[in-house]
Amino acid sequence: MGSLRVTLCTIAALGAVAVTPAAHAADGGVSLSPSSPRPGGDITLRVDGCPQRTATALSKAFVADARLTLAADGILVGESRVRSTAKAGTYDVLVACGEESRTGAVTVAAKGAEQSVRHGPQPSAPASPTAPVRAGGGGTSRLAMVDAREAGPGTAHTVTGLILAGVAATAVALRSARRSRRPR
Repeated sequence: MGSLRVTLCTIAALGAVAVTPAAHAADGGVSLSPSSPRPGGDITLRVDGCPQRTATALSKAFVADARLTLAADGILVGESRVRSTAKAGTYDVLVACGEESRTGAVTVAAKGAEQSVRHGPQPSAPASPTAPVRAGGGGTSRLAMVDAREAGPGTAHTVTGLILAGVAATAVALRSARRSRRPR
């Protein structure tokens, strides 16, 4: 009787494991958060089971194609923004994953509809640059942070300028003296 229970439990476990990938494959392996974004809202895409380290997600609902990269948990993750002109409805999402592709769908909510909860910080403004990024430059990054109009030239600049002016004046005086001694 004990071996019959073990056999039945093993068959049930194998059946559950065999059905799980098929159920996951039925939704294409593409998950979206929030599930019903408003026009102009951000959306996070997660794709499971892709053999590549990167992928691209395409949809008529997106402003631009979403580039997905491999996260620490082995799932491809990326973000995009829903077009502000997108009409309420369901849009297909195609994820190009090397030679394979995955499909999913995003349901855009009406503009006045309540938006699903998004985890993490909410963007306060559109993601577009408004000023140059202060990065790189090696040793010059410190100089980029200082406004030259406020700091002005220092003592070292003044001394260097006076020495260069003196050398130039001496060179002009010597040349003029040479020309005046030369017979005509």
